[in-house]
Amino acid sequence: MDQDQISFGPFRFDLGDSKLSFQGAPISLGSRALDILRVLALAKGNVVSKGRLLDEVWPGLVVEENNIQVHISALRKELDKRTDGESFIVTVPGRGYRLVGLERLPETDRSQMRDPQGLAIPGASIAVLPFQNMSGDPEQEYFADGIVEDIITGLSRIKWLFVIARNSSFFHKGKTVDQKQIGHDLGARYLVEGSVRKAGNRVRITAQLIDAQTGGHLWAERYDRLLGDIFSVQDEITMSVVGAIEPNLRKVEIERVKRKRPDNLDAYDLVLRALPFVRTGMVQGANAAIPLLRQALELEPEYAWARALLAQCFHFRFSRGGLGEADRAASTQYARAASAAGSDDATTLAIAAMVIWFDGHDAATAFELFDRALAVSNSNVVALSNSAFVLAWMGNSETAIERAQRAIKLSPFDTSNSYLALAVAHFHSKNYENSRDAAERAVEGNPAFSVPRALLSAALVRLNRKQEAIAEARRLIDLDPTFTTRNWSVTVGMVPEVFVPFANALHDAGIAPK
Repeated sequence: MDQDQISFGPFRFDLGDSKLSFQGAPISLGSRALDILRVLALAKGNVVSKGRLLDEVWPGLVVEENNIQVHISALRKELDKRTDGESFIVTVPGRGYRLVGLERLPETDRSQMRDPQGLAIPGASIAVLPFQNMSGDPEQEYFADGIVEDIITGLSRIKWLFVIARNSSFFHKGKTVDQKQIGHDLGARYLVEGSVRKAGNRVRITAQLIDAQTGGHLWAERYDRLLGDIFSVQDEITMSVVGAIEPNLRKVEIERVKRKRPDNLDAYDLVLRALPFVRTGMVQGANAAIPLLRQALELEPEYAWARALLAQCFHFRFSRGGLGEADRAASTQYARAASAAGSDDATTLAIAAMVIWFDGHDAATAFELFDRALAVSNSNVVALSNSAFVLAWMGNSETAIERAQRAIKLSPFDTSNSYLALAVAHFHSKNYENSRDAAERAVEGNPAFSVPRALLSAALVRLNRKQEAIAEARRLIDLDPTFTTRNWSVTVGMVPEVFVPFANALHDAGIAPK
């Protein structure tokens, strides 16, 4: 079968020209019906919601849902009459439609998997273009190409990201082509491009993330390294680029979804819309995120990332909302379900691991999941920062500090739990100045989150800055009136020699134990 075509039953659909045929004979259908068929085909048998069809087939237009049914009926009529009534378009009640009997697209032809606007399905799509060799040495071409291939492999481990295969992304190598055209040709919403310049025993590598639709630069970085071991340098650069791209791209995707109509969101968009609420770390944010995440699971019941985020939300409600047993049971249940469904998703595994440690007090399972997450992607910022936070509360300060610092280096503006981990680890090591500095950075990153205030207050007490500690403790109680050291110990107090010094410091700042 031609790579530009897919088959389902006796039908063949040309992805390039949006033409449908039956046993070689063309089938005449309206453009909207063919656009719907294209979206269903590119979903590879997954359910496509009505909202998604409206957004992709009628972009920017306000259209009634019954328009979908009109064109679905036309499609079914043309398909069914040629197969004695056998149906290939299935209605999934309450969720949408799916195309069955679809032959699998070749893995090498991901460039063909795009929606009517040239954007890959599902979620965010990215292509890593060949890096320009600026060394004047043709023999260095392999080094530049090797970095690109490793970046493609690293990005492919990010489950919410659709990565264009190497064969397709290298198609334009050596050509001068407009970035928007490349994005359209490859079906990529985002592009990564860069250059390599080698001089003597040093190498300078630049990388930048580009919005293919606008040509705007979203992120850029320069790396200067000694060449020593060329393969070690290649690995280090790859880890740095992949680690930085994921959080930057997620922020851009969240902003994109904010601009979409609320009634026109698929499961991926719903998760992105929930993320800012989840990141507050507080009960109010959890309550706002839970309905969005549950709606995402109604559309995609096996959505591991949605399950992991729900686990986080119920953890927030448990730990900062009264220690309700139902919330604790829900958090651990969703976390275990997420780890089962997302076994190759580093972010999902890392979130599930932390919740299982906090609420399930199952350290063995938590660290097994952290190890699996870092095996999938050793540059995943969530896996590094979450594991650092747990390691700090376990008293393993050295490893906690090393992982937190790696996470901050990879993504200085998306540190998640990294500064919290540093604050705990340095406090446990009696390095109170560093603990205070890290806690202050955590407060700056999320001023409405209560935990950084607790860590800061404790560090200030040990620095004999009691009035400042008392003021910080009051801000803590303003954010979370239910906070007591006894309540806090339920989640993070597994190792008394780590937790008790924090509790004693907070008692000195006026926080009651009960």
